[in-house]
Amino acid sequence: MNTNVDTIIFDLGGVILNLDYSLTTKAFQDLGLINFEEMYAQANQTSIFDDLEIGKISAQHFINLVLPYLPVGTSANKVVHAWNAMILDFPKEHLELLMELKKTKKLYLLSNTNEIHIQAVNRSLAKTTDKKLNSFFDKVYLSHEIGMRKPNAEIFDFVCKDQSINPSSALFIDDTIRHVEGAKLSGLNAYHLTGNQTILDLF
Repeated sequence: MNTNVDTIIFDLGGVILNLDYSLTTKAFQDLGLINFEEMYAQANQTSIFDDLEIGKISAQHFINLVLPYLPVGTSANKVVHAWNAMILDFPKEHLELLMELKKTKKLYLLSNTNEIHIQAVNRSLAKTTDKKLNSFFDKVYLSHEIGMRKPNAEIFDFVCKDQSINPSSALFIDDTIRHVEGAKLSGLNAYHLTGNQTILDLF
């Protein structure tokens, strides 16, 4: 770790929040969308999912685009439930670490997410704490709100410029290698969280 780091930028899913993408795949397959894995993969999404993540389409538009792939009569609520199946829990220890780090570092959240998932994320957080997500960070950046997504360099440049962050004194932590590589292109120190590693292993 760079000992000169005064700023830490965290990814959300797979870093602070536990995720299981396979649960969403299974949920859609159970609804009848057999080739969901071809439509959506963490490393190679179709434009439907990309557009949702940058706020280009609304949640309702997203649902309307997915429904034709499903059996007639499938409800919008079932689509939302399947899409949110990947979202699990916030380990209490992760949140405690963030509060401790915030005493001495600037903390930011940078997440590729969407308006459907963020509602489920907030419900999950409420099961662990009465604090809101933004209370753990100096600022929260969500892809669907700012119209950009990782791993594009523009989103890292945007956050650094918006907060007057010196990339060489900042650390970005993500569980997706493409995002880590994108951050490095913007001059950030970046760490790829892999396997059974958690942020508890880093600090």
